[in-house]
Amino acid sequence: MAWKKIAEKDSIAVGKGREFKVEDKKIAIFNQNGYHGIDAICVHQDGHIAPGKLDGDIVECPLHFWHYNIKTGKLVDYLKDVTLQTYKVEARNDGIYVDV
Repeated sequence: MAWKKIAEKDSIAVGKGREFKVEDKKIAIFNQNGYHGIDAICVHQDGHIAPGKLDGDIVECPLHFWHYNIKTGKLVDYLKDVTLQTYKVEARNDGIYVDV
């Protein structure tokens, strides 16, 4: 794993998410009580989840309304045992970093 700078500090609004391409991965980073990173693509028909509505630690995929925990990556409805990969994210003095 290696830390990569993905954005400038404060470039992700509080309570929002943004999608980043880091190497060959699409990662959604959320600014909700700290920064959290999960795979950016919903397992159901490849919806992009970064622009989804946040309710606490849960993001709603805007395509078909599946819900994921942004801290654990776990799908909280519809299917059992579905989890998106999570990534460590740090806000540093010079920007936002993700461990990929």
